[in-house]
Amino acid sequence: MATAVPVGPPNHQDASPRFRATVELIDSFANFVGRPVAWLIIPMTLAVTYEVVARHFFRAPTIWAFDTTYLLYGTHFMLGTAYTLMRIGHVRTDMLYSRWPIRRQNRVDAIGYFFFFFPAMILLFYFGWQEAYHSFQIGETSDASPWRPIVWPFKFVIPLTALLLLIQGIAELLKSVYAIRTGREWVHREQMEIG
Repeated sequence: MATAVPVGPPNHQDASPRFRATVELIDSFANFVGRPVAWLIIPMTLAVTYEVVARHFFRAPTIWAFDTTYLLYGTHFMLGTAYTLMRIGHVRTDMLYSRWPIRRQNRVDAIGYFFFFFPAMILLFYFGWQEAYHSFQIGETSDASPWRPIVWPFKFVIPLTALLLLIQGIAELLKSVYAIRTGREWVHREQMEIG
């Protein structure tokens, strides 16, 4: 698994100011969205804790905790993906990749972004938007519990996630281009063995 490790402020003086500003602006945006989204774990944990205490100690289960938990967790998970991509936090299988030179790694990354990542995110946005809009039109509610909360606001998280990933994907592609040109990583990836 590869994770980003801060190694002091990056010095990308060999990149053009516009190139650098674009990558930094997109990364700042992912940071701006990702950090507050991370805090959704708090109300989710409080809902689960309340449900467990109410159910096991007072024999008074709630009708809202299950829905609240899965809707908050889905939102937390989905909206955090662009931030995680920016922080190089997604799990990778690096059997060959980690042994390659930086330029080859980033050529593979660039090809992956161009031919797989961007088309997949465009499709996720398109179909996610259609599903969310349909859910909004019919006033869809959850059928997972008697509470039956509306779910269309949470379905809009899917196209929003795709949009955030598309934006961050542009920065990641630019970072790959930088590494292909210079032979240096934009952000250092520490190799971690799990065994």
